[in-house]
Amino acid sequence: MNSTTSFSLSRIFSLCIASLFVLSAACSQPSTLEAVAPVSKVEHPEWSKNATIYEVNVRQYTPEGTFNAFSQHLPRLKEMGVDILWFMPIHPIGKINRKETESSIGSYYSVQDYKAVSSDYGTEEDFRRMVEQAHGLGMKVILDWVPNHTAWDNPWTENKDWYVLNEEGDFIPPLGTDWTDVIQLDYTNEKMRAAMIDAMKYWVAEFGVDGYRCDVAGKVPTDFWVRAHAELDEVKDIFMLAEDGEPELLIEAFDMNYAWEYAHIIREIAKGAITFDRLDSLLAEDAKKFPDSSYRMYFTSNHDENSWNGTDIEMYGDNFQNFAVLSATIDGMPLVYSGQEAVLDKQLLFFEKDEIEWKDYALVDFYTDLLALNKRNEALWNGAYGANPIRISSPKGTYAFQRNKDYFGMYVGLNNTQMTQEISFPLEAGTTYNIYGMETTQFEATGNDSMRVPAHSWVIVSTH
Repeated sequence: MNSTTSFSLSRIFSLCIASLFVLSAACSQPSTLEAVAPVSKVEHPEWSKNATIYEVNVRQYTPEGTFNAFSQHLPRLKEMGVDILWFMPIHPIGKINRKETESSIGSYYSVQDYKAVSSDYGTEEDFRRMVEQAHGLGMKVILDWVPNHTAWDNPWTENKDWYVLNEEGDFIPPLGTDWTDVIQLDYTNEKMRAAMIDAMKYWVAEFGVDGYRCDVAGKVPTDFWVRAHAELDEVKDIFMLAEDGEPELLIEAFDMNYAWEYAHIIREIAKGAITFDRLDSLLAEDAKKFPDSSYRMYFTSNHDENSWNGTDIEMYGDNFQNFAVLSATIDGMPLVYSGQEAVLDKQLLFFEKDEIEWKDYALVDFYTDLLALNKRNEALWNGAYGANPIRISSPKGTYAFQRNKDYFGMYVGLNNTQMTQEISFPLEAGTTYNIYGMETTQFEATGNDSMRVPAHSWVIVSTH
């Protein structure tokens, strides 16, 4: 936490004028989500409206790398505020053309058998027991599903017409990729489609999983996802997350997708290559593209970002916490990746065993506060259940915004500069607010309220 942040209630004339300017700007600026947007056909599970999500990398989580070893962390994750556990693929990994070498463990996304558990992680009973434990704690479990391609030695290869073939009649990796350890499925084949849905239903019916994160979902025909979601819902009301950044799948079949462009933009802001104005324009663009009711997943890292693009500090520098706060409060559902609560300061190897170094869990309290806010403050709830972000005028190199819904209000100030900055908020006089990110934890607003936020620090002001 940023315990060094100081707080002042300024009543001098200049700051009074500044506060009035901020209030006027905030009130006159339309919500970025008021533009006409498409309407989604998807009905979300009731439990998802204020849910948070955590990506589990079982292989790297513990020395053992097993479901049983990971299960010991479930109470801690529940206490931290996690609702959805997204497990990276749990299936056996193909051996033919395995990356990086034949002795490597290989890519999680080279699936050898859709209806089996990798023995590296344990047994089917171990997985079942872990799911039951998570459910007992009130958490949901979704599986990472790889529908676009399989390993070269998947039993499905006995049906060559289930795959895209080259002119010589041979299997091929997905076009335009270097994914040489997998081969492309053919979605013009109805039998393959039926087998894929059958495999997805298997984990819902037999193990009680609550949905799927679908790998490269945009490469699979939308009509397949419509059918798959409908058939899965006949078994259980499921949650579907698409690894995709476009609106079509949200309109037709998925509860949530990736805020990919947001993730790219905040990294460029962190580098100093662009300003926060680009974030504002993105929010305006997205308001026209995406259904109001759909969820977007906001994040600073995940398995791809960490392994291929850098550690949290490498990507965001001294302002990592600022961007983590932004990602947890700006809109949609916040994601935490395995190890981020312990300052994930190394890039985990993707094809090998490379255990997370948990150290002293230095950011557990930080993430606990952020995830708790998403629960308590309805302004931060997901999709149409929450409030729209409104920019507040603030000094250059800072970013401030508010979200308000009924009696729920939340104000955020981020200082990415190398010096202390004063950020004013249009708070309601006489209202008592909770403060996060500083020593002062509660105060009653006067209506002319500003906060001195130190370099590379943040503050949240919340009604709850």
